[in-house]
Amino acid sequence: MNAVKPNRLKKGDAVGVIAPASPPNQENLVRGITFLEDLGLKVKVGKHVSRINGYLAGSDQERLEDFHEMFADSDVKAIICACGGFGTGRIAEQIDYELIKRNPKIFWGYSDITFLHTAIRQQAEQVTFHGPMLASDIGKEDTHQMSKKGFMQLFEPSSFVYTEQISPLEVLVDGEARGEIVGGNLSLLVSTLGTDYEIDTKDKLLLIEDVNEEPRSVDRMLNQLYMAGKLKDASGILLGDFCDCTPQRNLTLSLEEVIAHYVQLAERPTMKGFMMGHCNPHIAIPLGVQASMNTYEKKLIVDSGIL
Repeated sequence: MNAVKPNRLKKGDAVGVIAPASPPNQENLVRGITFLEDLGLKVKVGKHVSRINGYLAGSDQERLEDFHEMFADSDVKAIICACGGFGTGRIAEQIDYELIKRNPKIFWGYSDITFLHTAIRQQAEQVTFHGPMLASDIGKEDTHQMSKKGFMQLFEPSSFVYTEQISPLEVLVDGEARGEIVGGNLSLLVSTLGTDYEIDTKDKLLLIEDVNEEPRSVDRMLNQLYMAGKLKDASGILLGDFCDCTPQRNLTLSLEEVIAHYVQLAERPTMKGFMMGHCNPHIAIPLGVQASMNTYEKKLIVDSGIL
């Protein structure tokens, strides 16, 4: 399967903003929208983005409605998620994937949005973008310029090269690997197992990141991915940021020990240290495109995600 790449953005294009998971911080969201406008884009905000339903941004039907309306709107060339949180898996079965196939466009987010990345790629065969979001990242006053710079990849097709000029990289298993980049948040990847949206890692580069999970929880989730064959199926493994994944008890394994255990079992080329995930800066990349990793050169090369 070759995922369809969306068309590039041009100044003056309209982009849609939705909250398919949790309610966004509205002040941060306003600043994030201003950022998009400063890029020369027009912004359409989903009708229900300000709704609060517990830890959800409105009911499932309201969040789904905003999602569908943005994909159906021919004026909207990209859909940027306001934030992650919880709940995207609740709407996956109700999504009209044929609508997405008929209207390929940029879809951008991370964290809980991982479920939608996986579903859209595998059900609608479309490239999506794993990158910082408006309220949870871009709208914060301390957001790193590199996080903002990532949006420029939406305007001009070009490959992206990640080296230690961006951040220190550590080799856990030597080797070279190539394939589509897939993955995202570990918790959400595990939640796809046994569903119609189960992550396909066969001959792919698997990106994994997470936040606020103790080593014992990371251990449990990596073990499930390993037993499901997802680590061994992958051509290589990219370890992003594991923010605040620190033990809260004395008797524990370290996060480093847990990760080393599973990548050694998987025996796939693996590097860690990629600033992808709940970090600042957060380096954005497309998912569903071809990429190559070389641990000897400590280099990741990612194809363009747009046409």
